[in-house]
Amino acid sequence: MIVKKALALIAAISAMAAAAGVCVVAAAYALYAFVRLYLDPAPAAAAISVGFALIAGLIALVAFRRAQPESFRARRGEEPLSARLIALAREKPMIAAAAAAAAGFVVLRNPKVLSAIVAAAIAGRARDGDGRRGRR
Repeated sequence: MIVKKALALIAAISAMAAAAGVCVVAAAYALYAFVRLYLDPAPAAAAISVGFALIAGLIALVAFRRAQPESFRARRGEEPLSARLIALAREKPMIAAAAAAAAGFVVLRNPKVLSAIVAAAIAGRARDGDGRRGRR
């Protein structure tokens, strides 16, 4: 029953995406026919392509800005990554537990990952603040 509903939802989303694609192509062709009255075929096609690329870029910009919560945008430059991860773990402990379990599973399946992490941590501590290696 659940699989049937999921497949129906996927089919509905696919149909809506196909309809949206057809509408975009039809709009582009209509706009091309209009611009073709004033320009040659190649510049008209280029103008339509640039116009639709700008619209797609603006839609992507708005979508990415909305996808990032305001609280994370405000904290982006203030704290180091480790402090932000600890704060995220405190805010959402179930997600932190799932991430820790997944990391543990990866380390159990491939111990080379653990050795690479340890080597990176040791190499990071051996460097000074300006990126050069410290004295030994």
